[in-house]
This record gives sequence, structure tokens and C-alpha cells, in this order.
Amino acid sequence: MYEEEKKEFVVPKWFIIVFAFIIIILLVIFVSIILKGENKTKSNPNDISELQTDNTQQDNLEPEKKLQILDLESKTRPIAVMINNHPEAVRVQAGLQDAYLVYEMQVEYGLTRLMAIFKDKTTTKIGSVRSSRHNYLDYALENDAIYVHFGYSEIAEKQIPQLGINNINGLYDGAFWRDNTLNVAYEHTAFTNMEKIMANAALKGYRTESSKDTLLNYSIEPIYLKDNSDSQTTTKVDLIFSTSTVVSFVYDATNHNYKRFVNNVENKDYVTKEQYTAQNIIVMKVKNTFASGSAYLQDYQNIGEGDGYYITNGYAVPIKWSKESRSSQTVYSYLNGEEITVNDGNTYIEIVPLGNSVKIS
Repeated sequence: MYEEEKKEFVVPKWFIIVFAFIIIILLVIFVSIILKGENKTKSNPNDISELQTDNTQQDNLEPEKKLQILDLESKTRPIAVMINNHPEAVRVQAGLQDAYLVYEMQVEYGLTRLMAIFKDKTTTKIGSVRSSRHNYLDYALENDAIYVHFGYSEIAEKQIPQLGINNINGLYDGAFWRDNTLNVAYEHTAFTNMEKIMANAALKGYRTESSKDTLLNYSIEPIYLKDNSDSQTTTKVDLIFSTSTVVSFVYDATNHNYKRFVNNVENKDYVTKEQYTAQNIIVMKVKNTFASGSAYLQDYQNIGEGDGYYITNGYAVPIKWSKESRSSQTVYSYLNGEEITVNDGNTYIEIVPLGNSVKIS
């Protein structure tokens, strides 16, 4: 029987090469598809929908709240300016609303004078500027302020250099001008501005930075005193300095501040024609006498402690004040001893003789 010879099958080399080449191409295509898929899942800076989502998230973030009345990071030294409050001069007052702090106390003959304190302002007209009284020097010192005035009493003249107060005086310095268009007596016509004050401070070589803390503590969030057990609703405050000077603050519930009146007349800025307002009112009751050797100059016994009121947002609470020395800062505290914090806004500190009437209604 014939047996058929078996033959071995051999794969050609060209077939192996072609097959391997095809496999490599397929692998490359497969890997490319996978990488493209992964890229689609990653953030694409050119993807409008993603940008819109990011922007929406940013828009929903609340901006950081900052104190408006003062920049607490600023090292600028405050400027304290003596402001005329004579009945004839009240109607031409200018620049007071830019002051973050205003002190008021009785001087002679039942009249009051103001000391307005400015910081980081460019106010173009401030005044009218009047002469210094020694009681105000304590409050320039406690704020580390450059003190601006036009003349002085005999006591203030001696004490300014004794206390080392940096001052700018209208009798000698060129930071002032006379506005003779106002139809008031000549002594009520002296004005200044921040540009002139700072230029004169530079000429005198005064320090223009301060590391001293602000006198008051401020709150960014609104403070309401109604929850204080000693609080009372306060829509009007009458400060009776004398029969010739009654200062009033009337609450504006819409704007949450107090409008200022002098002798029942709106106290308005001569330049802006806007009525002056206060966010916070601090009343200090202080014993006063005639200064030694004077028949008219007042002397306030403000070293020690006493009573007063803090008034804001339609309510008033009784407080205590204390001051250790002429240059130390006055501390204002609730009756429980906690130091007060005031609302974000300007403050009037009203220093009223102990026997005078303060009406809160």
C-alpha cells in the first residue's frame, strides 16, 4: 500500500511582519482613543460652560466686610482742628462730616467749641477755625493728633509747649486763609484744609505716622442697645450747655443716625448744604470750675472717673468714663465694667458740665 508523504506547513516571513505591523497600528489607535476620553473629563480652560460655573461660584461669594469710618491698618497720624461754634459762625461751618470723631465742650460765656479729628481725608475746607483752650489739649494728646488752631488762651499758650504738642497756629503758620465772602465778623472767617495742614506739618518736621490705637473700639456689624437691661428708647437728645447754647440730636430711623441741631436750627455744612449727623453719641458728665486766676476760662476735672451715656441706633444706655492722665485715653464702659464698642460711623463726644441738664427722650 502506498503511503502518502506528509509535508510540513511553514508560515512565510512576510506574513509575520505584516501581521505585527497591523497589531502595532491597532494598539496605537486604541491608546489614542483612551487618552482622548480621559482628556474630556479634565478641566478645559476654554470650556465656556465651566468658566460660567466658576464665575457663578465667585459671584456667590460675599465680599469681605471692612470698617468704613476708619482704616484700622493705616498709620496716618490724626489731625485735630478747633472749630468755631459761635452762633454767628455755626451757619458757615464746613468739613465736620469728614471727621471721624468730634469733641464738644463749653468754653466761656455759655458757648461751646468743637475739636474735629480727621484721618486719611482730603477735605478741602474746614472751619471756621478758632483759638485753643487748654481743656482740649488732653483730647489732642489721647489721640496723638497734630493740633490745629488759630490763636490760644493764655493757659493754652503756656501748656502747648509744656506738653510737647505738635501744633499749627494761624497766628504764625500759613495753613489758613480768610473767606471774606461770608458776611460774618472777621474773627469767624479763618479756614484751612488737609492739603495745607499736611504741607505745614512737613515744613515743621512733625511726625506724620502714629502707632497709637484708636480711642474707640468699632464694630463692622450693627450694634443695637435694646437688649441691654438699662437701655431706653432715644429719639432725641438735648444737651443744655447754657441758655444760649442747646445742642440737640434727633434720630433718623431711616438712615439709623442722629441729625444735629444747634438752638433748634439744623446744623448744616456751608459747602455741601447737608445737615450734620452722628452715628454714635457719647455724653460725659464732668465737673467744671473757673480756671485758676481767670474769671471766664473753664477748667474741667476730667482726670478720674464719672458718669455718662452711650447713644446709638435709637437707644441710650448709661456708661462710666475714666481717664488716668492728661495724655492717657479715656475709657468708656458699660455699668458691668465691659468697655463699649461703637457702631461703624462718626462719633460726637459731648462733655457736659456736671450740673447741666441732659434730656434723653
